[in-house]
This record gives sequence, C-alpha cells and structure tokens, in this order.
Amino acid sequence: MNNLQLGLFITGAVIAGILLGIWFYSINQRRKRRAEQSKSNELPTTLSSKSVPASSTNISRNNPSHPYPNSDLQKGSTYFGAHVFSYEELEEATNNFDPSKEIGKGGFGKVYYGKLHDGRVVAVKRLHENNMKRVEQFMNEVEILSKIRHQNLVALYGCTSQRSQELILVYEYVSNGTVADHLHGNRSKSGLLTWPVRLSIAIESAEALAYLHVSDVIHRDVKTNNILLDENFQVKVADFGLSRLFPTDVTHVSTAPQGTPGYVDPEYFQCYQLTQKSDVYSFGVVLMELISSLPAVDMNRHRQDINLVNMAVNKTQNNALHELVDPLLGFEKDYTVKKMTTSVAELAFRCLEKERDMRPSMDEVLEILRGIQNGNEEMGAQKAEVVDIKAADDVRLLKNIPPPLSSDSVVTDKWVNSPTTPHSS
Repeated sequence: MNNLQLGLFITGAVIAGILLGIWFYSINQRRKRRAEQSKSNELPTTLSSKSVPASSTNISRNNPSHPYPNSDLQKGSTYFGAHVFSYEELEEATNNFDPSKEIGKGGFGKVYYGKLHDGRVVAVKRLHENNMKRVEQFMNEVEILSKIRHQNLVALYGCTSQRSQELILVYEYVSNGTVADHLHGNRSKSGLLTWPVRLSIAIESAEALAYLHVSDVIHRDVKTNNILLDENFQVKVADFGLSRLFPTDVTHVSTAPQGTPGYVDPEYFQCYQLTQKSDVYSFGVVLMELISSLPAVDMNRHRQDINLVNMAVNKTQNNALHELVDPLLGFEKDYTVKKMTTSVAELAFRCLEKERDMRPSMDEVLEILRGIQNGNEEMGAQKAEVVDIKAADDVRLLKNIPPPLSSDSVVTDKWVNSPTTPHSS
C-alpha cells in the first residue's frame, strides 16, 4: 500500500467515524426529546409551593402530616385520593363526547351528560388545552373535593389519570340548572323561585361556604352560576378551579386577583390579599341577585347601574328598595316578605363592606339567615351595628318599612318540582 492509498484509507476512516458519531448523537437527542414530551404530557403529582400553601395539609384530618400518600399516587387507580377513570371509559359514558350530550360550557371547557358502567349518572367536565394554568385548576378541584364532604357541595367521583391525553373531571349529576338560570337565565320564566325557596338557597349556600372556611378553603369564585340546584332545589356549590387552601397561621394569602367581574372583593382586587372575607363579599352579591333576580353585571343597564352593587346602593340612597326587589316576590303586597327581604338586604350590605374587617364571617352570615327564616328579622341589627358602605344612612334607610297592609298577611307561596333538564358544574 503506497502513501496515497494509506492517506485515503485514514481519511475515509475518520469521515466514517464522524458520521457514526453524528448518527449516535442524533439518536440520543431524539430519545431525550421523546422523554421530555412524555414527561410534559403527564400531570405533576404534587402542587407547587406557589399554588398551595404549606398548611394545605390541614384539610386532611386523618393524616395531617401528608394528605397524599405516595402509595395513592403510585397505585394507578387514584390521583390525589380521587378515583381514576380511563379516557376510553369516559368516551363510552358520553357516547364519544356526543355534542347532543353537552350540558354546559365556559372558559374552562365543556360539560357532558354521561352514564358509567355501574349505572351512575354523571357530569363529565372536559377541560380545554392542557397548559399549566389548566393543570393547576384541575388539581385544585381534585385535591379539595376529594378531601371534603358536605351535602351542599357537589361530589367529585373522579378524574382522568396522570397520563391521559385530556384533563377530565367527573362529578355527580345535578339536574336542575344553576341559581343564575332560575333568576335571570333560561329558566327564569318558571316562577319556581318563590321567596321561601330563595331564602333556603341562601342558607344552604352559606352552610357550604361556612364549611369550606372551617376546612381552611377559600372558594374564590362564589357566584350564582356556580351554585347548582337538584330536583328538590337543594344547593350544590361547584367549581373549585380557582380555590385556595388557606393557612391557619396567617391572616391572608397574597395572590393575583382572580374571579368573575361583579363578584370580586374590591380590597382583594386592590391589595392582592385573599381572605375568607373575599368569599363573604361575593356572597353579598349573590344575596342581591336572590333579592332582585338581576345579574351581577349587565352592560344593557344604565351606566351607573351596570354593576348590581352600585345599583343597589343607588336605589337605597333614593329610598327605593322596592324598585330593586323582584316584583314576583310580593314585596309590596306581603308584609312578611317585605320584612324578610329588607333584613336580607341589610345583611347583603354588611357583606359588601369595602373594608373586609367590617364584614361578618360566613358563620355569622349563616346564623343571621337562619334567624330571618325563623322570623327574627332584626337579628342582623342585633348581631352587629350596620356600618358604612358609602354612608351609614344607605343601609339604615332599609329600616324604614311602611306598616303592614294587613295583620293577616302571610307567606303562602309553595314551590313545586319542575321537569328537569341536564345541567351540572
């Protein structure tokens, strides 16, 4: 072999070695990309420190040191303690997410009517794109609803697995729509929300929120669209995607304001300080809706009245509460209804105080509502002196109730069951 042949052989060997190295490198990089993609498609098994305070373990009463044992996460049949459904099982339950079975939709995604193998009728919430914000909302619901139980909270039956191609939550099916539907939505013409029913809705919603607060949970998105009703008009508070587990050793959590326009606590909005009193403010708006049958925000109203809270203050200042109350409630004809609605309006204004420290707790709200239901309309005034929203007279005007039309006037309206239409959270 001469020098030329030797040089060509060495050059060829070097080139072959380089090409082989490039080939091995490309294979290795491809494997890494696949592993990263697979990892990104999986749901994280723990919440970040930013999304849940360290004291979130307080909600687990049986095992306060660690509410989500690793064994639960590794079994494959549970996720944060919630039952895991396969994607195929939920496809079958909803007839491949048939559009005709769609019973609700929103910014989160769509909800479908479904039926499981065991015969349970369910509402299947199929969340939109699998991004980190949606994952956090998904995990909030699973974490909270799998650890708490109350007759006035919607029950979570389960969710999809960590490796599912979509984020899906499965709830009990609640058949009678939302409070918003019945007040000013597609069921508002039914006339089934008489005053006794509305007061019962207020009390049961307050019971649910008081229970959440005792469990160190702030709902964060209290509104009539998130209060479901069953066929007996029993309340089921839903939608915990924005909820927070609240530390017991601090006064507030600093977090960017989230919620629905018209319901957001102004102090939370201004100071980024989320507290249980933020839910109280939102509940005050719900009480105003129950009294008026008007939505919290309506762009078709006069500019000063677009926000229901502003509208209520304006009406009260003008001594015109009767213009705010839904005429179907019999406010002008039934003195008992007049006294009760006025007392609830007083309570609503207390909940709507701009300074959170001036608002009652949900326990106190619940106690006052029960007193009103039992005929103790002055309980709110006895419990705590009404203080300023814009001026103290705004609320005290509510106390100027004309004498009864008749001493025999009583509440006689009764509600009846209506044909049910599929709906859930």
